[in-house]
Amino acid sequence: MTDDLRSAGAPTLEDVARAAGVSRATVSRVVNGVRNVDPVIQEAVRRAVSVTGYTPNRAARSLVTRRADAVALVVSGAGVEPEAAEESEDPTASGDGSSFTAQVFADPFFGRVVTGVVNYLRPRGMHPVLMFAESSRAREEVVAYLRQGRADGALVVSTHAEDPLPALIAEAGLAAVLFARPARPVPVSYVDLAHQDGARLAAEHLLGRGCRRIATISGPLDVPAGQARLTGFRDTMARHGHPYIPIVEGQFTQESGEAAMERLLAEHPGLDGVFAANDLMALGACHVLRERGRSVPGDVAVVGFDDSSAALACRPPLTTVRQPVEGMAAEMTRLLLDRLSRPDGPVTSVIFEPELMVRGSA
Repeated sequence: MTDDLRSAGAPTLEDVARAAGVSRATVSRVVNGVRNVDPVIQEAVRRAVSVTGYTPNRAARSLVTRRADAVALVVSGAGVEPEAAEESEDPTASGDGSSFTAQVFADPFFGRVVTGVVNYLRPRGMHPVLMFAESSRAREEVVAYLRQGRADGALVVSTHAEDPLPALIAEAGLAAVLFARPARPVPVSYVDLAHQDGARLAAEHLLGRGCRRIATISGPLDVPAGQARLTGFRDTMARHGHPYIPIVEGQFTQESGEAAMERLLAEHPGLDGVFAANDLMALGACHVLRERGRSVPGDVAVVGFDDSSAALACRPPLTTVRQPVEGMAAEMTRLLLDRLSRPDGPVTSVIFEPELMVRGSA
């Protein structure tokens, strides 16, 4: 910033206009995101904004654009209603949503989603507002928040197949993009992974290293990703002459992976390969195998899914199918901003390709 601008106080639109060699009205159009401005002029204005250190007045700008310059990042699920929680014998059931939020923050997947969203929004001067929708009341609050214009749209991560929030948002005509294909069709754009192809990579890798007595710890089978990963794994095994695969359903948690591995060892003590449908369950499986005196991968090879921080925390480091969560979250955010700039644009989907990351466990 030049000395005369420093002495004059905060840089103004007029300062930017002089630096860019354009009119104040043109600077205003660029700053407020008007689309029909020549790209060369847009770049000149952006350079001038950087040079002058100009910061838009968000309150004044929102009056003009009617935009909050914020999006809601919503973690949603079918949830336990408050009255149901009071009557439940499950000690983890909580009407205040504490168990739900604790589970969210315990899973590295959600941190990766936040990273991808924040990294995309920050250079654009926008911010996410983290919201949880684990009950009907919380879902109503999310819809009301969006209707009031306190956020321009929603990025929704559902944790349960019966989550009604995507349909509620669609019925309200609000802008939203989903992380993962919804279990029930709704006219909302989404990003997802080719889960069946990822499970195929896991099956082929275990077979390729000589495993023949292979079992799987599936994800929850009421979740589309859990269903797709199991289907892809079973289909690939069948194509290679293995029509029966022992299956224990997990819940995408380390504890459920441990319980599933205990059961598999009890029922199939001779197994030599395991595919767990996410890294946390694979981490739990490896813990149990070590406790039972089985070496990984010498006695039992283990493959996970996600390539999360749990894969590197595992000993040995986990061979896993990479889901590029940060990139998927960034693309989800791009789709939402595109929807905001083109409200009449078509609903779309973007499917990412998985990649096998070979490490020490298989």
